[in-house]
Amino acid sequence: MNLIRAELRRILATRMWTGLLLAALALGGGLVGLMALVGPENFDPPMPGLHTEEGLRSILGILGFTAFVPAAAGALAATSEYRHGTAAVTFMFAPRRGRVLAAKLATHAIVGLGYGIALAGSAAAALFTVAAARGVSLGLPAPTVLALLARIGVAMAVYLLVGTGVGALLRNQVAAVCVVVGYLYLAEPVLMMIPGVNALYPLLPGGATAALTDFTYVADAMSAQLGSDAVALLPPAAGALLLTGYAIAAAAIAVVVPMRRDIT
Repeated sequence: MNLIRAELRRILATRMWTGLLLAALALGGGLVGLMALVGPENFDPPMPGLHTEEGLRSILGILGFTAFVPAAAGALAATSEYRHGTAAVTFMFAPRRGRVLAAKLATHAIVGLGYGIALAGSAAAALFTVAAARGVSLGLPAPTVLALLARIGVAMAVYLLVGTGVGALLRNQVAAVCVVVGYLYLAEPVLMMIPGVNALYPLLPGGATAALTDFTYVADAMSAQLGSDAVALLPPAAGALLLTGYAIAAAAIAVVVPMRRDIT
């Protein structure tokens, strides 16, 4: 617990985490509020309106494409002590690396959940406020909307842990950030555009997130563009289990790999 408290103090002393909180509020409240205010039916191309279940799920599911933010934050957090040369001091004062790394991982999980709560909470506040101002009846009951946003928030916490695992594996801050952002923005979208290979999409982190959040709009649109059959996503529960598996794998990497390496 002392190590976790020390790690939390270290994190709160950096400007990056203030930026992370602001990003959660901007992407949750700002992005969702703006899309709800404009109305998805006015997009180009048009999407179903907020009064429909499909339109509402699509608007909220777009938050899944912002997962690169917590993933990059996790990579930055895992590599910061190596970049700034403080890792040697940390392990000198707490030489049992296993405990130090476990404390870092637990702290990152807490921060990830905090990011997810801020993202989901601000999105819910913006959505309900704009819908009430516009006089639009949402296509899903409020408890269902809140449950969907809660799943999105948990997915964001998982991505922060995945970024932590990548950072622990690479240690180079620039390389780790480029890998997580490049993968989420380039690798998965490219796979979706290759007929036959896109069948792997449901098993990737993005596909698991889409399954967890019931966000099929992009997969369906890509399949229609390619003239192929729609990619069948996993059930939401299976998507949650797969994301949990990715989180466990990332956690194992974040703890085991640094224990077998020199500090410098």
